Amino acid sequence: MKKTLVSALTAALVIGAASTTFAAANPFSDVPSDHWAYDAVTQLAKDGVIEGYGDTTFQGNKNITRYEMAQMIAKAMAKTNVPQNDKALIDKLAAEFSDELNNLGVRVSNLEKNADKVKWNGMAEYTINRHVVEHAANDDHTNNLLFRLEPSAEVNNNWHVKARLDANTDLAKDAGDDGKVSLERAWAQGDYTNFSVKAGKFAPIDNDLIADTTFSGAEFAFGKTATFTLGGGRISADDAAALKDSMKKDTASDYAYAGLDATLGKLYGGAHFHYLKAKNNNEFANGYKDNGKTTDKADIWALRGGYTFDKNVGFNGFYSQNADADAYEKAGSAELTYKGAQRENAGTWGAWAAYRHLGRNAIVKSTFDAVGTNEKAWEIGANYAPFKNVIAQVRYADGKTLDTDKDFHDIWGRVNFFF
Repeated sequence: MKKTLVSALTAALVIGAASTTFAAANPFSDVPSDHWAYDAVTQLAKDGVIEGYGDTTFQGNKNITRYEMAQMIAKAMAKTNVPQNDKALIDKLAAEFSDELNNLGVRVSNLEKNADKVKWNGMAEYTINRHVVEHAANDDHTNNLLFRLEPSAEVNNNWHVKARLDANTDLAKDAGDDGKVSLERAWAQGDYTNFSVKAGKFAPIDNDLIADTTFSGAEFAFGKTATFTLGGGRISADDAAALKDSMKKDTASDYAYAGLDATLGKLYGGAHFHYLKAKNNNEFANGYKDNGKTTDKADIWALRGGYTFDKNVGFNGFYSQNADADAYEKAGSAELTYKGAQRENAGTWGAWAAYRHLGRNAIVKSTFDAVGTNEKAWEIGANYAPFKNVIAQVRYADGKTLDTDKDFHDIWGRVNFFF
């Protein structure tokens, strides 16, 4: 497809819009000052988008090839301070001549940006675990493969839509429909200066400690150095460990939380509150007691913090308590860390030692692996990145159950492949 001066002027007018003045000198002998395209052509030449021919002519009536047009578009794409409307026009031209631009070795960055509005990250994760409780009839074994996809779609400069898709397979069975894909999370997120908002199904605060779960609702966060977070919605019985024994199957709970977090140099800390109230609940199974009566709500207060001594050594911990429970109402952890595996840097590694006490009623849903809910134990662990985007980790825990006071130990391992 051949194009004449009109095509060149399309690009010329786009580029000319980015400049406040037009060139005064006449660069081409065959474009007089009274020519209707004079201003655009001279500005295009001034900006270095076109060069004309060696005999000082522009030859605007001559058909140009797609390759020549692509050269002009490439130079237009390299310009800065172009108004938004004109950027859109450049994108359209770049789309039309994308093959020629690729042959020129020009990355069509604006088109790539549009194509990258939906980004996919994910991982494959293999976990093996052996949990042995004293005098138990059977050991608890885990042999699980997880495949996870996490798409993120750009709506505009401030808003994104994000999701998480999981497929789990019990490799010990290797049968059945346990490999079905489930939509674990899906939410819209708006990020502004010192303010963010989420709406949909997503993880609450403390998801790395006592609330490793999802709920459906909304969250608002304000601040930078100090951040106040407020969220609320509904959570299922399966995802609310603190109420699971006092809720019927397939019921839901009202859920709300609030938190204040701050960072000061090497020190960080936060105070959080989680509230749960069972709905549609007419009978209880093994609910915990509050003043001798079974309760279907939880008021969990939590404090967390940490200190980084240097680039290698750090300390972190938390304490939580359920004001509505008089059994297994406290949970806490203290952990000393050294370095840490980094997925982007092969050869990095880390280690930690911790003591954990995890009363079930002081936890929305535990995130810990080797020490389970209603257990207390010492734990040691290490992680290592043998290759880029691959991390292997091991944990060992030794302690007692809180409800039966039986000894237990746990050997846990996992390898993650990120992409």
